[in-house]
Amino acid sequence: MPQQGYGYPAAPPVSPYGGYPGAVATMPGGVKAGRVMLWILGVLQVLGGIIMMIAGGWIADRMAEESTEFNNTDGAATAVTGVFVVIGVFVLAFGVWAIVMAAKSASGGNGIRISAIVYGSLTTLGSLVNLLGANLFALVSLVLGILIIVFYAKSDAAAWFKRNSPRY
Repeated sequence: MPQQGYGYPAAPPVSPYGGYPGAVATMPGGVKAGRVMLWILGVLQVLGGIIMMIAGGWIADRMAEESTEFNNTDGAATAVTGVFVVIGVFVLAFGVWAIVMAAKSASGGNGIRISAIVYGSLTTLGSLVNLLGANLFALVSLVLGILIIVFYAKSDAAAWFKRNSPRY
């Protein structure tokens, strides 16, 4: 192969994640899978949070109906409603966090990647705590949380979120 001389044009660097202007940027498969998992967990948590808040009101109504049997159940009904609403709002906010990260995974920067890893870590921790209480449904969120951590921590995910190409 002949030596390249002065002024000979060099080929631009090749990167599947937009390392040079005009490059085709395709999201890695791991990020796509993690994004789907974030959507699933987010939607389920939003629904769970809404159901918890509604259940708190329903339980308070049932306790008020049974107040003839017990004395001073108004305070207990209010406490139960408050606990359910606070936990429901927390679960709802956690679900919205997952949905925002899933939506921003296509165009977000490295902060979205780090946020997804933190979210996966907190989901994994919460699932382990729920497993101690013999909640077998926590296995699903445990597996999804671990997979989100793995998929967003890979080097191709880091290259995707640190790319220089336009973010749409």
